[in-house]
Amino acid sequence: MTSETDHLTVVTHPLVQHKLTLMREEETSTAKFRQLLREISQLLAYEVTRNLEMTSKTIKTPMCEMEAPLLDGKKLALISILRAGNGLLDGILELVPAARVGFVGLYRDEETLQPVQYYFKVPENLEDRLVIAVDPMLATGNSSVAAIDLLKQAGATNIRFLCLLAAPEGVARMKEAHPDVPIITASLDEKLNEQGYIVPGLGDAGDRMFGTK
Repeated sequence: MTSETDHLTVVTHPLVQHKLTLMREEETSTAKFRQLLREISQLLAYEVTRNLEMTSKTIKTPMCEMEAPLLDGKKLALISILRAGNGLLDGILELVPAARVGFVGLYRDEETLQPVQYYFKVPENLEDRLVIAVDPMLATGNSSVAAIDLLKQAGATNIRFLCLLAAPEGVARMKEAHPDVPIITASLDEKLNEQGYIVPGLGDAGDRMFGTK
């Protein structure tokens, strides 16, 4: 179940929306938040991997031979935008354990709201892989745009962006900078507040996942 435009897909599946509501609640514990994030990431992964390229091979079942479908091409690349992206990454890896994994380290300057890079390590041959960048929050979009910039510089041409929540401002910023990168999310929220946080949102995903302030 999805609500879809050319650039944005909102996954409206009841299980996704139920788990998201539990994550939004202020009293949800750190342990429960991490568990829910892992579970919801697996549900979102079904949508973001929906159009993977397929091939077939001849196999023998206990009954007969058949032409059976399986994934084609190089293993996909999952790129976590640190630090909160790791919460989505862990769940997706349980579904796609053979995926290659990379990391983009960005933090947001709290005064300028601009991203500052501190780490970048990604798999080889990104140009031959589907690249899925993951970060729970698409807020201003500045960090996401910067991460996609770096991935394209590293050779990626087929990129999808997976997030838990998105703000209209972040979606617009991403569409302006990277119109070729589709966004898959569980919710398009109302707005950003003056501090650049998503409203109604769920607070700082990294702090809630790791129990930091």
